[in-house]
Amino acid sequence: MTAAFTTFTELIRERAADLGAADAQVFLRHAGGAEHLSYAALDRRARALAVRLRAYGVQGQPVLLLYPPGPGFLVAFVGCLYAGAIAVPAPLPAGGGERLQRVSGILKDTRSRLVLTDTEHAADTSLWLAVSGRGETVCLATDLDDRDGLGGLDGLGGLDGLAADADAWRAPRTGPDDLAFLQYTSGSTSRPRGVMVTHRNLLANQEALQRLLGTTAADRFSSWLPHYHDMGLIAHVLHPLWLGTVSVQLPPVSFIKRPVSWLRSIGEWGLSVGGGPNFAYDLCTRRVSDEALAGLDLSSWRLALCGAEPVRAKTLDAFARRFAPAGLRAGSLYPGYGLAEATLVVSGGRPGAFARRLAVDAAALEHDELRAPAPGRPARTLVGAGRVHDFDLRIVDPLAGREVPPGHIGEVWLRGDSVAQGYWRQPLETARTFNAALGESGGFLRTGDLGAVDDGELYITGRLKEVIILNGRNLYPQDVEWAIREIGPAFGAGHGAVFTVGAEREQLVVIHEVRAPRAGTERLRALARSVQALVGRSFDVPAGNVILVRPGTLRRTTSGKIQRTLMRTLFLQGELSPLYEVLDPAVQALLPRPAAPGGTPAGSAAGGGAGGTVAGGSW
Repeated sequence: MTAAFTTFTELIRERAADLGAADAQVFLRHAGGAEHLSYAALDRRARALAVRLRAYGVQGQPVLLLYPPGPGFLVAFVGCLYAGAIAVPAPLPAGGGERLQRVSGILKDTRSRLVLTDTEHAADTSLWLAVSGRGETVCLATDLDDRDGLGGLDGLGGLDGLAADADAWRAPRTGPDDLAFLQYTSGSTSRPRGVMVTHRNLLANQEALQRLLGTTAADRFSSWLPHYHDMGLIAHVLHPLWLGTVSVQLPPVSFIKRPVSWLRSIGEWGLSVGGGPNFAYDLCTRRVSDEALAGLDLSSWRLALCGAEPVRAKTLDAFARRFAPAGLRAGSLYPGYGLAEATLVVSGGRPGAFARRLAVDAAALEHDELRAPAPGRPARTLVGAGRVHDFDLRIVDPLAGREVPPGHIGEVWLRGDSVAQGYWRQPLETARTFNAALGESGGFLRTGDLGAVDDGELYITGRLKEVIILNGRNLYPQDVEWAIREIGPAFGAGHGAVFTVGAEREQLVVIHEVRAPRAGTERLRALARSVQALVGRSFDVPAGNVILVRPGTLRRTTSGKIQRTLMRTLFLQGELSPLYEVLDPAVQALLPRPAAPGGTPAGSAAGGGAGGTVAGGSW
């Protein structure tokens, strides 16, 4: 479809010429009402912005895009492409805490000399730049002019009301191997990594998306994901432009506060493609009332994409059952796998077909093998992430650096046109991650994800750096976390983080949110003991360290992934405020604080295993 284009810039220009007044994006405001942005308006506003940006010498330079949800971001992103700049989507530096640390880390890493935002956030952004020691960085508000949505706020507030003339725009000298944008991964906030995506990478991944999903210009997209999240940007903002169709966007806060708002928009706008992480489907299942369900129409939703975090079979099944009366087809649920370092998508199933499941022996899984479970033995159920078509995929022993036999688990390595160029200004990390060698063959991307291939289907089992090794067995933290959520209502709506600490020996630590209003010490003690008993019974390991915390304590990425490494750090630094905790004396000695009131050192119950369900796979 895009063979005639060498850059994404050329593609958007042709879409604007062909589609004109057709909607490129419709944004549904949280307070009500819809804002339409046509292809012609997007092109005109982006060209006008690009003329202004070129005056700042931005060609080949990173430009930070700090916008609230809305069409303003898309105009700024395309404006950067039109100016030959490197767009850097990032969250607004508002609210303090982790988000502020993250965007400050991005600013430091890019050394951007220009930041784009809107009028509402320009003053606060300029203040943030000054406080961050980047007062020389220009903050430009791009929505001041009523005609083109442009204007300027330079430095710390110098208003520049000169409207740029879109007709003065000239195409930049941009080629397929020039960078289109930097996609910052949702890892460490102190040392963020900007994935360098070229126009060639972006176009190749758009073609991969289309081949997997079977999308056409007749599809209409739905999303509430943040525009700075890779799944939100690539699959839900840029893919509709690539196809020449429309995306209907909601603010993330609308979905989080009222999940039904997303589902309702699908029926009201006749949307056919859209999705999010596993937690989004779980949230809808739990929070949409029977009364609201009766008013939904999901019959147009042919692809409910599920990725960005491990996918659970139970979540998919519960969602399919819950919303079948609204016209949802179970075959619409579409798990896939991908990552920012591969631009986005790597694998997916067959549209309309049920996602594949694989029951495996739990003990064999702990020893890196996929083996059918024996009768009466504990089992795990994995959800397939589909087949890989556009990459050279290898499953590799990460220590030995050689491929593992079929049916064995190893690190997923990839090679292909969608694989990005590396990490911005991090040559050593780029060489280690993007230039892995397999024998005499090099240029492989080390994904850091663990998985296996069975009958051509890719199954993701976990993250290499998060696997828990106890007594020679590999435990996947999400298995334990999901099992705890099924103990009862007190845990079901919360989230947990499971990891180990070295205290005389490696010990398991469980941190979990608990919803137990007005619960006293005895009730909390009983909940902690239920966690210990479950872990001992189902996983045959002692859980001598259980920390119960308030809802909202667990740190998560923009895609909903639990930040286990960060939670481990906060735990060891004594920065958590437990409602109740049970700690082994050796672990207690590592902490700079006393145990919470009521908590006493204790061991855990241990016993035979029981079957459970877990699935892997993320975009």
